[in-house]
Amino acid sequence: MAADVEDDRLALARELGAHEVINSRADDVVAVVRALTGGRGADVAFEAAGIEATVRGAILAVRKGGSVTLIGNLAPDVSFPLQAVVTRQIRVQGSCASSGEYPECLELIASGKVNVDRFISAAGPLEEGPLWFGRLYRKERGLLKVLLKPNQHSGPGGQP
Repeated sequence: MAADVEDDRLALARELGAHEVINSRADDVVAVVRALTGGRGADVAFEAAGIEATVRGAILAVRKGGSVTLIGNLAPDVSFPLQAVVTRQIRVQGSCASSGEYPECLELIASGKVNVDRFISAAGPLEEGPLWFGRLYRKERGLLKVLLKPNQHSGPGGQP
């Protein structure tokens, strides 16, 4: 299952293997997850926004004894549903960057077992980083991930 507020991202999630997609602008994610799991809840949740509503939703959407991995960190502090975590024995962990998995990840990409091409929206020279970060920050439609390459020069009109 994948939840997002953007239909294009949900379409990509479905294309990449999500059996169910939930538009959280239109639907109550926790209620939909519970309904799809016969009231049980998900075994695991990965929260990638890092705002209070999505952290709370991830915690409430997992089953008793489930786990939540917090990846996003848009808000440095969020209110935490401690009672739900304690009484439902939810395991919560954070994840940022790498704990040494880069070689394995690079091998999976190089072997073709993991295809990241659908996530890469554009590539440009490193010196255009501020331009691309601005476009990403403004949530320009269609941009997911941008590769910034050192020693690459801009094309005509500053476009790579």
